[in-house]
Amino acid sequence: MTTETTVEKQTEQPGGVQRAASGQFFRPNVDVLEKQDELLLVADMPGVESNDIDIHFEDGELTIHGRVAPRTEGRRGVLLAEYGVGDFYRTFRVSEKIDASRIHAEYANGVLTLHLPKAEAHKPRKISVQAT
Repeated sequence: MTTETTVEKQTEQPGGVQRAASGQFFRPNVDVLEKQDELLLVADMPGVESNDIDIHFEDGELTIHGRVAPRTEGRRGVLLAEYGVGDFYRTFRVSEKIDASRIHAEYANGVLTLHLPKAEAHKPRKISVQAT
């Protein structure tokens, strides 16, 4: 069984920055793994505090938003700035049937791990064959 996970089209700027209607955001790098009982999503979101992460799942659409506090007030004293700081945002269309009531997430060391349990009726199951 394969899982098709698609990402909505977004306008990407140089350096992995994307422009949204409300401003700029970074698109976190994500791995999506399919296990027998769940989909496992692992996203890099450095600089985000766990209480600044919003995750929404509705009608097969998963949205992840992580807010990052600015490092410095204004740009005074900055001689060179190569590392971009900003919010993370990503939306996925999940075709697998997910049990939304059992979704849970963990965040440690800048990595968000999101568990999306498959709905019981849609889990793969082994069918036994009876000899007659």
